[in-house]
Amino acid sequence: MNAAPPSSTGVAGTRLRLFVVLPALFVVAAAVLWWMVLPGNPFESAPIVGTCLSWLVLVAALSLLRHVPRRQVGALIIAGTVLLGLVAVSAPPRTSNDSARYAWDGIVQKAGNSPYSFVPVDETLANLRPGWLFAPGAPGADGRPLCAKDLFGTESVSAFGYPSGTPLCTAINRPHVPTIYPPTAEIYFFGVRAAVPDSVGYLPFQLGGLLISAAVVVMLLAALAKRGLPLHLAAVWGWSPFVQLEAVNNAHVDVLGAALMLAAGMLMAGGRPLRSGVAFGAAVATKLIPVIAAPALLFRRPVRFIAAAVLTFILLYVPYLAVAGAGVLGFLPGYLKEEGYSQSGGVRFSLAQIISAGPWPPVLSAAALAIVALVVLRQTRAANVWEQQTVMIGLTLLIVSPNYPWYALMLLPFIVLSRRWEHMGVILALDFIYMVPTVAPLTGPLDQIVLLMAAAAIAAGAWLRRRGELRRAAVDGLRSESQGQVISTQ
Repeated sequence: MNAAPPSSTGVAGTRLRLFVVLPALFVVAAAVLWWMVLPGNPFESAPIVGTCLSWLVLVAALSLLRHVPRRQVGALIIAGTVLLGLVAVSAPPRTSNDSARYAWDGIVQKAGNSPYSFVPVDETLANLRPGWLFAPGAPGADGRPLCAKDLFGTESVSAFGYPSGTPLCTAINRPHVPTIYPPTAEIYFFGVRAAVPDSVGYLPFQLGGLLISAAVVVMLLAALAKRGLPLHLAAVWGWSPFVQLEAVNNAHVDVLGAALMLAAGMLMAGGRPLRSGVAFGAAVATKLIPVIAAPALLFRRPVRFIAAAVLTFILLYVPYLAVAGAGVLGFLPGYLKEEGYSQSGGVRFSLAQIISAGPWPPVLSAAALAIVALVVLRQTRAANVWEQQTVMIGLTLLIVSPNYPWYALMLLPFIVLSRRWEHMGVILALDFIYMVPTVAPLTGPLDQIVLLMAAAAIAAGAWLRRRGELRRAAVDGLRSESQGQVISTQ
């Protein structure tokens, strides 16, 4: 018998959803994103509120994207990624001024100087300072320079020029210390700024973030197609408020590290450990933190992979070592101390702080990470590389609990490919920790609560998945037993 043709009512309903409801949801997502990044928005909590609203809109849009024909959905997702990206680049960075440092490092390199050799307040390079990054400061009553809040479109930082001590305002955070970024990032900074005049502001890095985000969408579509998974899942990356805010509007270089990590995983899954090692070495030389993904990439020819990664990392550093020597470490040691990675207290290692105090939270966290890495190392195979990457990166971010949500840009692609949606709780928790205003003494306990909620979501997801596997195994066993009995009676 032939299947009954779809009813005219069903076809009309599908067309209504795809040609009316889906575009309407997209317009809502674009409007909320515009509101999130709107310069001078009087509602300070717009980023976190808009993020929550946008995720709800995205969930609804995903349910409709499922009905778009497979041959068309990829182009639709890429187009949506670009259109949302154009909204994101319509305003200066909303919640971070890190791209100001990127720009300065690129400008310094374009002039033939090492970014590791001079701090931004050093007047040796005063002739390179563009007006959108630096401005004279007026002395305040407390002796600190007075700087208007929106002087540069993002946060203004007061400082003193070196060595004159002249009051100075800048958009660069920590202007009294050298750069912290490794060589892949610095090469990217140079490449972006070399293509534009120094007078051009934040837009080049925002457009760079948009292009890399779109490239990640293309890679996700290829990886999803290879695994026979629904292609519409790529929209979880491309259309997400998280990516549009952190990778495009704020232009965080972490998106480059995420793209290189995804490339490393795809190359390793495809049986190319040397190329995978090169991509991974470049990823680590972008932000260092991608090194946490290594245990899930050692399942095939680990010696070749490690050798390629280490050699790539070293070669990328060589040009900068030749000029700056040990100065290539930049502010990294001071940053780790300032951010609390070498001590207890603050938001770092928050989960361990629930059960211990004093010097123990970092120790317990390190032990937990070692156990996770060992388990991932033993269990990773080509068939489950995306799942293990999600576990390794997600649990590391949960245990360490960094203050910056954009670190999780390297987690989201693997969540998409593994479909372990419970790990989205890590991203939401980091967003909450960073964006929700500090209200002492409630901030610490609230941060721990959201991290516990993320941990509970991951645990629940693992338990439900394990229960489903046991149930399927039991059903398969009963089916095989029944078939065996039938055969034996014949």
